[in-house]
Amino acid sequence: MMAGRLANKQALITGAAGGLGVAMARIMAAEGCKLALTDVNADAVQSLADEINASHPGAAFAYAHDVTSEEQWVDVLGRASEDMGGLSVLVNNAGIGGPLMFVEADTAENWQRQYEINLRSIMFGCKHAMPHLRASAPGSIINISSVAGLAAAPGMGAYNATKAGVWMYSKTIALEAAKMEWNVRSNSVHPVFIKTPILDPFVAMAGGDEGKAHERLSRGIPLKRIGEPDDVAWCVVYLASDESKFITGAEFVIDGGMLAQ
Repeated sequence: MMAGRLANKQALITGAAGGLGVAMARIMAAEGCKLALTDVNADAVQSLADEINASHPGAAFAYAHDVTSEEQWVDVLGRASEDMGGLSVLVNNAGIGGPLMFVEADTAENWQRQYEINLRSIMFGCKHAMPHLRASAPGSIINISSVAGLAAAPGMGAYNATKAGVWMYSKTIALEAAKMEWNVRSNSVHPVFIKTPILDPFVAMAGGDEGKAHERLSRGIPLKRIGEPDDVAWCVVYLASDESKFITGAEFVIDGGMLAQ
């Protein structure tokens, strides 16, 4: 038996080749979790699985996965559940930002792309993962939203709307699963600026000076710094574990105190 807070858990993480996904995968593997790592970047996610298996043999499996495809969701969930011997945790982490676009300049294409990746993909994941989660209960769905799903900002209409949708949909799933007595919990996680490639446009706006960009972004954060990927990953570990067995339909804000102001 593997030791750790996630011993005997099997988790699927989307967008696993990116900053947050990588941090989640490494920490969850160290806590004893088996992992199905998915991403559109097949080479990168395979490299991450190889890295994890070098330290935790047999812990990680990699799958090429476009989260906007319902057919791929069905296929990947089936293969992952078979490879891991079940599925008890779903981490809907894949998501994108978008350009700053004020209402009169915004486009249907911008909204459609963010909707498909940030929101509709989560519906596909929850819908098709639920039978697997029920079979491996207790189960946990962890949907990565954003502080932008709780507080609006100019020029971010599509991002605000899709991330707010993730927040509310997570609550709906929590209530449905509770009503049906499926023993599957659902919660959302809302990070502020985290030190990942999603901040690259802000670094570019600061002339390539990462330190200056991070300093500007942290001005509205009471703890006066941006977040580290591990700050989010440890929250995910808690929600994936049985330590959070009485928590469902909740939102976890990881923002250094920004929304408390």
